[in-house]
Amino acid sequence: MEKKNLSQIKQFVAQQVGRSVRVESNKRHNKSVVSEGVIANAYPSIFTIELSEEKHTHNRTVSYSYTDILTNSVELTLYDQQL
Repeated sequence: MEKKNLSQIKQFVAQQVGRSVRVESNKRHNKSVVSEGVIANAYPSIFTIELSEEKHTHNRTVSYSYTDILTNSVELTLYDQQL
């Protein structure tokens, strides 16, 4: 998907709720964190992903803003698409 504006990103993420996703978030000093999970909810300003962590017995929920995708701070990879 071509990232044109926030409304298109919001709409796309909202349509993917419930799908498995790979999340790569860029942290400071050119390091990135890669996680896997399911898009849990899409809200007006943020979306949440329930991460599946094998080493823990419970899942952890993290939130990201749609601006994170627009600015390339977060990259979502679906089964056959990349956002």
